Amino acid sequence: MLRRLADDGNEEAADGLAELAAERGDFEELRRLVDDGNENAADRLAELAAERGDLDELRRLVDDGNENAADRLAELAAERGDLDELQRLSSEGNESAESLLSELIRNIK
Repeated sequence: MLRRLADDGNEEAADGLAELAAERGDFEELRRLVDDGNENAADRLAELAAERGDLDELRRLVDDGNENAADRLAELAAERGDLDELQRLSSEGNESAESLLSELIRNIK
């Protein structure tokens, strides 16, 4: 029922479906909703991808313009000490990456 309503353009149904998919860890359903333009699904997918350490999924979401995914990717990059990833995100305007990169560089010196 929710899927049909979501497919018919009901935003509340799509958001509800995104929440259910996130609770189940259903990446496929979340990706489908993201591809349909649901920002709530994109944020939920970013959260799940970060929890799983799925850098490829986070990068895909970042490339699609999801700031939540960019912040999550920056956090993971900082945890790994990945200066290149932080620099890339920073150069794309992500303030979290910029801050984390500065902090890591200060700690290296």
